[in-house]
Amino acid sequence: MKFEEKIKAIRMRKRGCTYRQILNEVGVSKSTISGWLRDIELTSRQKEKLLQGREISRYAGAKAQQRKRIERTEEIMSNARKELPSLSKNEIFLPGLMLYWAEGAKSNETIKFSNSDPLMIKLMMRWFRDICDVPEEKFRIALHIHELLSRKNAEEYWSKITGVPLNQFQKTFVKPTSLGQRKNILYNGTCIICVFDKSLFRRMHGWKAGFLEKISIN
Repeated sequence: MKFEEKIKAIRMRKRGCTYRQILNEVGVSKSTISGWLRDIELTSRQKEKLLQGREISRYAGAKAQQRKRIERTEEIMSNARKELPSLSKNEIFLPGLMLYWAEGAKSNETIKFSNSDPLMIKLMMRWFRDICDVPEEKFRIALHIHELLSRKNAEEYWSKITGVPLNQFQKTFVKPTSLGQRKNILYNGTCIICVFDKSLFRRMHGWKAGFLEKISIN
């Protein structure tokens, strides 16, 4: 047994040092340190000091992660602005961007576009595929349907419109309604296109920011 190292570790612990501080000074394993120090009791003040140190460390770690996220977001948006000249040559780029700006989700870095018009859903699916390069497996589809207007084959209908298989559909939300009778036998509910990709969300935000800068609106 490394007697001198054990004595040093015990003295450091009694002074209120953390395990990490002791490990940096004493050349043994963490399991050995734990065995040596398991019976050492700290004062209330020492425990409070260690807790504060952990809180400070966690806060510093969280701030570091936040800075990295901000830097990464700025990098993605900057690169997205540079894509505008080439993307603008595609006839559906700007219509899709404006439709998403008007109708799409804009918070929590979540991509969601909802509409009941099948032609608009087709356009946005093409936009996500051709402009955004979304892999097929990343698409998720959700449906919102009024209870009295629901149709049994609504999911099959939207699967055909979107080209997304039924196994990528989320559970359909059926909304209770006070309507007394069927008003529209062609009703198929609202289709919501979902793509969970934070990098793409930031890229799309960069396209919008770049476009607004181009036409001098900010």
